[in-house]
Amino acid sequence: MHRTLKRIIFCMEKTVEQRLAALHKLQTIDTKLDEIKKMRGALPDEVRDLEDEIAKFETRTSKFQSEVKEFEQEIDNRKQRKKEAEKLITKYKDQQLKVRNDREFQAIAKEIESEELEIQLSEKRIREANDKILRKKGEIETVNQQTDDLRKTLVTKQVELKALLEESEEEEVKLLKERDKHTKNIEERLLRSYDRLRNNANNGLAVVMVKRDACGGCFHVVPPQRQVEIKEKKKLIVCEHCGRIFAGVEEMNIPVPEPKKATRKIGVKTKDDAEAEV
Repeated sequence: MHRTLKRIIFCMEKTVEQRLAALHKLQTIDTKLDEIKKMRGALPDEVRDLEDEIAKFETRTSKFQSEVKEFEQEIDNRKQRKKEAEKLITKYKDQQLKVRNDREFQAIAKEIESEELEIQLSEKRIREANDKILRKKGEIETVNQQTDDLRKTLVTKQVELKALLEESEEEEVKLLKERDKHTKNIEERLLRSYDRLRNNANNGLAVVMVKRDACGGCFHVVPPQRQVEIKEKKKLIVCEHCGRIFAGVEEMNIPVPEPKKATRKIGVKTKDDAEAEV
């Protein structure tokens, strides 16, 4: 709490010019970090997409395998029910031999018929389950092949990304540390506005200079009177078109033309030449 209050007081004591300088420095650091990320191109996204795709395929394979186990369990249950039906049929047939009237005989006959239908149904369900297992195993094989192909591509991409990361890792770590240290000197409200502007900007620029009488972010013309106010740095001024913060006005170095050397026309005598001849 004490540290946070100390930071707030420290930030409030800063002048507008110091705040603008701090924001401009932060923008410079972030721009360098953006360039490092840009250098890596779409590789990080490609690696993440491949990892997500592989995870989806693995989930699909796991689901198919669970379904295969359910079908196998159904087959076991149906086989068990078929055995029970066969035992009951044997039992009922033995009972038929001991009945004393036609009514009992017909009742047992219906039970036998019911169990025979149960056997037929079980055999049908077993065949259907076996067909489903064959189809699911085919799907699993296809998905596994696709997953293997994706893994090979992922390994290649990861090697490429690792090589790029190693090239820029040291600089990136240094910049991130510098950024973390630098943000502590900027008040939180201003930092939130800066982050919001950066997130909304396509080029990541939240703080820009006026270059050639135009905004360095959206390139809209900045009126001369506005430029005078920006140069004074007495208050934070933003672009009326894009909302970016102006850090200052970049002075244009207009080259001064060198004086032309006097050239003498061929065949025309100068005054000095005439005097030399005399």
